[in-house]
Amino acid sequence: MDDRLRGAARRRFLKLAAAAPALGAWPGLSRAGAYPQRPLTFVVPFGPGGNVDSVGRLLAAAMGPLLGQTIIVENRAGAGGSVGAALVAQAAPDGYTLMVGSNGPLTVNPFVQARLPYDPLKDFAPITLAGSVAHVLIANKSLAAKTLRDVTELSARQFVGCASSGVGSATHLTLARFNAQTGARIEHVPFRGGNTLVPALLGGDVQLASMEFSTALPLHQAGKARIVAVAAARRSPLAADVPTFIESGVAEFTAQSYVGLLAPARTPADVQAKLEQAANSALGSGELADRLRGLGLDVADTAQRQRSGFAAFLHAEYERSGEAARLAGIKPE
Repeated sequence: MDDRLRGAARRRFLKLAAAAPALGAWPGLSRAGAYPQRPLTFVVPFGPGGNVDSVGRLLAAAMGPLLGQTIIVENRAGAGGSVGAALVAQAAPDGYTLMVGSNGPLTVNPFVQARLPYDPLKDFAPITLAGSVAHVLIANKSLAAKTLRDVTELSARQFVGCASSGVGSATHLTLARFNAQTGARIEHVPFRGGNTLVPALLGGDVQLASMEFSTALPLHQAGKARIVAVAAARRSPLAADVPTFIESGVAEFTAQSYVGLLAPARTPADVQAKLEQAANSALGSGELADRLRGLGLDVADTAQRQRSGFAAFLHAEYERSGEAARLAGIKPE
């Protein structure tokens, strides 16, 4: 190459080099590697309208502006939450597909479903616990037994049936734990979800039901049924007349359904941290916290909203569910 050609090549190189900083100001290039760059999807592994769906939509609406992106909520129901959970577990670990998770797919189905297509403790990265709702024992208003002790004693003398939303459901496992801890002989009567359970309770087809506080509260307030006790550490201000299981003599007995946000396991740590920060900011705001409490949820405390705190919570729930399933004689099928 002669000197004239070398000079031309050098001038072209210097011109491109001078232009390179300006390219960074072009839309999309200055944010290369920044997260997020496009809408996110929150997968709810249940149909619309339930607690998990409601919490997921509220969380998406609050987190979207903090992340600077739209968050789409997608319902992928099936197999007690396992269909949606498997979808997220197998999704690209890039922070754009997350699961609004709860007891069923995370800490109940492993003890109920024999061929679970994911490992709940290995295939997800916990981001934040949004909140939980305590389980209750609620009675048909004609049941003479008024306290947990009355119910336990009655079950020793005669048949006492207690409905739940299905074999292996979180509320079924709560009943199993209660029977084991107290010696009660309450018979489990499984239903296919709350749509048929509530009419059966109100109609007297079953004497009791094990269900979430948020579902039971309107029945209690309207005088259609009576909450016997709530499986929480303290009484709810929404039903201050209802004692806890602990107050009723069942030591250290708590049980709840929870809702949290999880990503695929190999999601980069910096992406997880950004999601955690946005979720914490959203849950720390009074507006979202008030709306969650309006659903009957107890908003997670600061420690449980951290990734490490939520992970510890899930491990404890997993162990508790496994023990309850053993007590109930449930084997994966």
